[in-house]
Formats: sequence, C-alpha cells, structure tokens
Amino acid sequence: MKMKGLSLGPLAIGGFSIIAAASPTYMKNFMHGTLPVALKGSVLQTSGQNSTGSCSSGTASTAKAPLQNIFAALTADEAAAVTKFLHQQPELNLTANANATSWDNVIVLVELLQPNKSDALPYLNGDGEIPRRYSSATIQFQATEEPYLQEYIIGPLPVSNETTLESLNYPFNKGVGKQRIFNADAEAYQQFLANVSASVEDILIEMFNATYSNSLEDTLFIGPSDPLWIDDDTGAVTTWNEYNPAPTDIFNTGSLLRTGLAVRTDLTGRNPSKWSVLGWYYNGEFYKTTEDFRSAFYNGTFEFFKPGVDGDWGATSPSGPVLPHDDTPPPVSVQPADPRFGVDNEETYIEWMGFSFFLGFTRDTGMRLFDIKYNGERIVYELGMQEAMAHYAGSGPGQSSLSFLDSYYGFGPNAFELVNGYDCPAYATYLDTSFYWREERHSHKNSICIFEHDAGYPIARHSANNYVYTTKNIHLVVRSVSTLGNYDYLFEYAFFHDGSIHVTVRASGYIAAAFWAKNEDYGFHIHDTVSGSMHDHVLNYKLDLDIHGTKNSLMKLEVIPTTEIYPWSAGVPRNTMKVNKTFIESEDDSKINWAPNNAATYAIVNKDTPNKWGEYPGYKIAPVTASTAHLTIVNSTNLKNSINWASHHLYAVQQKDTEPRSVYAFSSLDTAHPVVDFGKFFDGESLVQEDIVIYFNLGMHHVPDTQDLPNTVFSHAQSTVAISPQNYYLQNPVRQTVQQIEIDYDLDTVLNIKKFGVQDAVCSYDMSNTIANLSNYEGGDLIMRKWPYDPSNPFFGMTEVETI
Repeated sequence: MKMKGLSLGPLAIGGFSIIAAASPTYMKNFMHGTLPVALKGSVLQTSGQNSTGSCSSGTASTAKAPLQNIFAALTADEAAAVTKFLHQQPELNLTANANATSWDNVIVLVELLQPNKSDALPYLNGDGEIPRRYSSATIQFQATEEPYLQEYIIGPLPVSNETTLESLNYPFNKGVGKQRIFNADAEAYQQFLANVSASVEDILIEMFNATYSNSLEDTLFIGPSDPLWIDDDTGAVTTWNEYNPAPTDIFNTGSLLRTGLAVRTDLTGRNPSKWSVLGWYYNGEFYKTTEDFRSAFYNGTFEFFKPGVDGDWGATSPSGPVLPHDDTPPPVSVQPADPRFGVDNEETYIEWMGFSFFLGFTRDTGMRLFDIKYNGERIVYELGMQEAMAHYAGSGPGQSSLSFLDSYYGFGPNAFELVNGYDCPAYATYLDTSFYWREERHSHKNSICIFEHDAGYPIARHSANNYVYTTKNIHLVVRSVSTLGNYDYLFEYAFFHDGSIHVTVRASGYIAAAFWAKNEDYGFHIHDTVSGSMHDHVLNYKLDLDIHGTKNSLMKLEVIPTTEIYPWSAGVPRNTMKVNKTFIESEDDSKINWAPNNAATYAIVNKDTPNKWGEYPGYKIAPVTASTAHLTIVNSTNLKNSINWASHHLYAVQQKDTEPRSVYAFSSLDTAHPVVDFGKFFDGESLVQEDIVIYFNLGMHHVPDTQDLPNTVFSHAQSTVAISPQNYYLQNPVRQTVQQIEIDYDLDTVLNIKKFGVQDAVCSYDMSNTIANLSNYEGGDLIMRKWPYDPSNPFFGMTEVETI
C-alpha cells in the first residue's frame, strides 16, 4: 500500500470554515445577563428564509488563531535538528537506531517539552512574551549492565549556539528523570523462551500440535506478562509467560485464543546463561520444575483440553439471516452547507459558537486541549488524558499478572486513520497527526475528526397552554480512536450550547480472554475453552480549570435527607431534603469518590468574584454515565505505586509547574519505583483560593459475557463526565443559539411560528456526498527516517507504509 502524500507539519489539516467571532460588547452583555432584545424572544421574522438552490460546496474559509500555539508538537525540522544535536554530544555515546543492538545507547523519543503554566499564562493573557521553546528527549542507555532511560531537556529552539543539553528532573517527584530497565534484551529473551519450549516440545506438540521456536513460521506464541515482577529485597526479576495459538485469519483474534499453559522464568541480569525456569502452571496445578511438569504429563494423571481455534465465532463479519429491512439505507446525517466551525491550519486552533481552543498531540496520550475559552473567557487551561489502565484478575498466573499501563505503548502511535462515514460522519473535517519515535517521523492520515452533530433530542424545551418552544441540541465533537493491542479506545470531547464540555471514552475491540479452567469466580464461560476474563478499565484525565483567573476553591454541593420542624408545620417533623454547601479546603481531604445516588457534585469556583446574587461562579464536574470507575483492587501487587491515581474517582491538588502530569509513560518498567508517584502530590496544601488542578477517572468494570463475542460494543462500554457551568452565567447560554423555534397557538389554530432567522435546509443535496470513498483508506504508518538522514532520499531503507 502506498501513501499519496506526506504532511510535514505537526498536524496537517484539510479544508475548514470559520465562524464570525461574537463582538466584545455582545460577550460583556451576555456575561451580565443583558442579552440583545432580539435574542430574548422577540420575533425577528415569522418564518425562516428557505434556500431553494444547490447546497454550498465552496471551499471553506479558515479561522485565525489570536496567538501562536505554544502547545503544538515539534515540527519535522525541529525534531530532526534536535536529533542531530543529540548525536553531536559525545557524552551520550549514541548509535543510530537503525544500526543499534541491545547494547547500544539510542534515542527513544524526541518531543515538545510543554511550557510551564507560569510561563504560558502571561503570554496567553497578552501580558508577556512568548515562552521559549524546548524539546524533551528520552535516551535509552543500554551499554551497561544496568540499562535505564534518562530524560533530557534541549533548548532553546531552534537549535543554535545557545542550545544546551541538561538532565530533565524537575517534573519528576522521584528527584530524577531516570527509570531502570530490566528487560533490555528482548531478542535474547525470545530465544531463551524458544530453548525452554524445546525442552517440552513433545508435550507442546501433543497438547497443541505446535511448538515455539522463535520463528516467523511458528503457530504457537509465547511472551512475558506485563509488568515484570521485581523483588526489591533480592533484586530478582521474574515473569509469567503463557502459550497462545496464533490467529489464522485477518480478524487478529489472538487475544481470544488461550491455552492455559504458562511458565515462570527468572530473567535477572543481562546474561542469558543465568536465566532459568521457576515453574509451570496448567489447569489449577503448579509444577515447581520442568521435570515435575514432564513427570505429571506422562504419569497418566494429567488432563488437558484442546484450545479453541479460529472460526466464525471470532469473526466480525455479519452472520445469520439479514434483519428485516436492514438492507434498506438507514438514516444518515448530512451537512447541507459549509462547516460552521473554523480551524487554523498552522496553529491547530478551533473555534465554534463561542468556544475556542488549541489542540496538542503527543506520543504518550494522543490529543489534548489547551486554553479553552467560552465567549472570550478562559475556563480551562488544560484538558487531556494522562493514562489508561486495564487491570485483569484470574485464578491462573496468565491473567492475574496482566496489568497494562497503555501510555507505555502510546496512544499517539496507535491513533490510525478513522473510517469515514462510520467512525465519524462523512462530512467531518479530518486532521493528520505525526509523532517522532526512535529517529523516525510517523504520520497518520485522517486520525482526528471534527464535526457538528445533532443529538436527536432538544437541548431545551417547554410547553404551555398556548405555546411550545424547543431548541436543537447541536454540538461540536472532536474525536480520535487508538487501538492498543486488542482494545479500540474512542476518545471524544463534545462542546454544547449550554457552555458544557463532555469528556467520553468508549471501548471496543476484542477482549483479552482467559483459558476456562477452574476460574468460575473470575468470569463467565463464553466459548469452548474460553473464559471472559474480568478486568477494570480506568483512564485518568487532567482538568485545569481557571474560573475568572487562577485563584479558585473546591465546592462540594450535596443533597442530603433531613427531618425538619418549620414554624408553619405545627410542631410536626417533616421528612425532606436540603442542600449542604461545603468546601474541600486541603489536599488531605481531596481524594474523592462519587457519592451514592449521585448525591454530591464538585465545582471549581472563585470566591473572590461572586455574581450579582452573591453566588460563587464556577464549573462543576459530575458523571454522566453510571460507568465511571476507579480500580476495584486495593494496593495492586502488579502496579504498586504507579497507579496511585486509580484508587478514587476524583482528586484535587494545587497546580505546580513541577507536577505537569500524574504519570510517567514508562512507569510499568518498575512499578514500585515510578519516576512520577501521584501519591506524593498530596502534601496537605491549601485548596482555598489557589490554582487548583482536578484529576478525574473515566472507566468501567468489565466482566465479559457471550455478548462480547466476537468483540465488545461501544454502546455499553462507555464512560462520560460533564464539565458544566454553575452560577457562571446569569442565564442559560443556550439562548445564544437561534437554532430554536417557538409556536404560538390557540386550540387547534397556529397563530405564529418564530424561527429567529434560521434558514431551512431545503436545497438540493447530492446524497453521494454521504458515501465515503474508502478505496483510498491508508490505516497505517507513513515512516520517514530522520537519522541517519538523507534529504534527497528520506525513505532510504524504510517501508513507506506499515499497515496495522
């Protein structure tokens, strides 16, 4: 498969349009509750003006960002220059990744170092100069008996005589940006497992009609669990390895095919001759040595089961008779005119109906949003995912030792091209994304989509004896999908006319199943020898709200039952309820779980700027779906101190430049000693009129059943939190939109229809525009090597496209 072209920008974006920004006078009037008379309900016209011509098909205009996007990813030239600079530093002793062995020092990641908030805010507020631009770099030092990752800061950029190299330590509360690596010799370890397999080859052939030889032709695979087990007392590094049949069709059903046979190995140190087998497990039985395993297998007491094989049960293609009328074209959304939002291509800046924000993109977490403003005022400085965890459980070691921290693998590298017309409407605007990994620039076409969407229900309505009013629920969606191994995560930010933002994650793809053998307490029996292995999904988000500035407080609003005697109740107690307003004043009390019955909400408010009624303006955060989860397991023996962000639904801490993220992407390499330990963020500091950062978790408890075959569906595996205004505006911002209608009537006679200037979409429309041309789908990597770099032949030695 060939790529048609290459985007060299941090995010290359196709055609868009821009909406006219509201005037400052309008913003001021709206904020203080004095809307123009026309928008208060007066009749602008008795009916909408209908367009009877063809729908617009012109080129959309672009928005213009008010400032440079200081959160934009490094350009291709910047990343290449930083790479060259690093190779010129003799103390690093670097080898090009293309030529490196497991005993060479290599560059892993070159990426923008996000500017400190203390430097960024003066610029964003128009009070200071643009922050100088810096890069971070992750170097893997392997030419040592104790390999490690080290973080560096390079800058200022562009690279010049001023540019310096320093260790990057301040964002890491371990005190140093350094992470030990205990499995640097992956190729040697796979050969070790091949040797282990050879010692039981006769058993493997009898059980599975296959063996593992570390060959591309193998039909039986084996690999270590994630994470490794590291004993602090002895220094031993061990892991469990489970055999799994290779999938035989295009559906990549490998995560459904389990054998239940696992071997534990000791891979301490870098000398493979000292690695050893520590035991075997199958069907509830543990065997301390290979000899014990062999003896049990041949003494007539060993019972084994043939593992499942590929078949229709694992295929995603349709099966069974066609549903009634299902072959008829279904309803489809159309965009009858040019897009009603604007995008600045150069600055990755988006505007829609009073909202504006910058978009960023990283290898670790994919897309993030910055400087979100509504009606010209900042409400959010930063919003984005930090980490996604999938923690499994089971009676056997294969599932019990399985716990993924997916930023290690990266959501950016796995955000592939979206399927137009299915992942997003056919009329969506698409963005390409790029990231820089191991001296190669990777570009993914059409991997973020932006579109307006009609929810299909009104955002507000009311009826009276002689009147009905209703407002369309049109909102803006920014969406991407990242496929991490077996799971597809759909990430979405939605912006609504009431000033709220909904943050949603949905999960689909194939489950990581277990072998059905004495594990009924950990899931359902869902197919032949397949168990639906239970697990928790927990995804951590950072939300830095700024309400009329950075001096804010955390309010708790709780609905509580009460028994009251009122002066008018004649001494008779009344069972009722009331609102309890309190404040979380210290980080010591800021680890929060959602209340039963959803009885409590939390809001970031500004106590220094009460509104005209004396109430504190703010934005609240509350779950929209019931499936917002924290980790069920207490004190995980797998992930230890790397998931101190996963024990509650919500956290609040003081903002610090030294605490930019709740996690470090490579924490799974040594979970007991993470470079960033979120638990250390809580040191009793005040949350009263301070710059506060909220961390919240989305997620779900998942006990897969037969409905998860062949794969999990988004309709129930989803989690949403809403960030909504609370006393922030003096009236509902929904009244800004003219996409509403009022009907005045008397008995059965309509007296007046008010459309407030809205045009009906009655133009002719070519429905072929709703059919996506998928023949050019390129759902893979476009890779350009940047070191060694030959500008005349950027693809030298490379495969242009690696499909998923």
